[in-house]
Amino acid sequence: MKGTRIFQYGCGKMSIYTMRFAVENGAEIVGAVDVNPDVIGKDVGEIMGIAPTGVLVEDASKAEELLTSLKPDCAIVTTMSLLEDLRVPLLTCAKCGVNAITTCEEAFYPMNSNPNLTKEIDRVAKENNCTITGSGYQDAFWGNLITTLAGATHKITKIKGSSSYNVEDYGIALAEAHGAGLTKEEFEEKIASADEISDEERQAVIESGKYAPSYMWNVNGWLCDKLGLTVTHQTQKCVPQFNDYDIESSTLGMTVKAGMATGMSAVVTTETKEGITLETECIGKVYNKDEFDRNEWTVYGNPDTTLVIEKPNTVELTCASIVNRVPDVIKAEPGFVPTSRMGELKNVR
Repeated sequence: MKGTRIFQYGCGKMSIYTMRFAVENGAEIVGAVDVNPDVIGKDVGEIMGIAPTGVLVEDASKAEELLTSLKPDCAIVTTMSLLEDLRVPLLTCAKCGVNAITTCEEAFYPMNSNPNLTKEIDRVAKENNCTITGSGYQDAFWGNLITTLAGATHKITKIKGSSSYNVEDYGIALAEAHGAGLTKEEFEEKIASADEISDEERQAVIESGKYAPSYMWNVNGWLCDKLGLTVTHQTQKCVPQFNDYDIESSTLGMTVKAGMATGMSAVVTTETKEGITLETECIGKVYNKDEFDRNEWTVYGNPDTTLVIEKPNTVELTCASIVNRVPDVIKAEPGFVPTSRMGELKNVR
């Protein structure tokens, strides 16, 4: 990555690592923007915890102007979790002809959750000869590791996965999207009820661009794309998680009382034409003192194989995956291109 010019779009928790990892790999941070007045005006070196660089964070309203004048090789977008929330950042990058990669979980494979906006981003990116994609922790631990196991299996009947993560590590937008801090009644109204609909109703919401997929919804789409499977039916169910004692949440700025939702478990079930079923679960919540990140997947068939990873450093692995994908994004074909079509995730220098 030596000499690669990076533009940081969003300078919150994740950017500490994306910028630092990029710099340590030989890249240069040439510009940065955010909407938070407490961050605007800071030197990006201060955010990274290194010496000042002379590059100051500017207001996100100046993004188009900066991207046009700086002409970076790639923008790293670390802001929100839903594609609709990234409409402006991603379309701005596409309009300016700047390659972009984002930690937005839905952007991992948004074709199955917000197809119309994905097509719009794809069109604008192609018109301006740049590539837009999403990556992160799931690229390795819910994606490439699983397809590698599948590649070593003679016959597959089912793929089952479960992954947990602490929403405290990712910022308030993600924590709120998981229902953390809601009462049981509020969770039912604001989160769970969205999936208590028919297949036809769900498809209409998807086409409208207002669907709020759990992370595994897009992961299952990515896995099927990578494995060459044809999806025939897919559903998801969100279930609140609780703790039996109060937990302080610095991200939410509140005490999550016993009986309030600490987050949720979202289970996505995908059926395919080829007869392989994917049943995947992500558990995102405010952890209590005894909980930690865990990733467990089983490929069932001949033979069965189980992969378990305990206490992965999910935040840093997410950011390293983003940075390591930058060269793939730069050389990929124009348009919105999921990483399922970019080859294996590799360490870069």
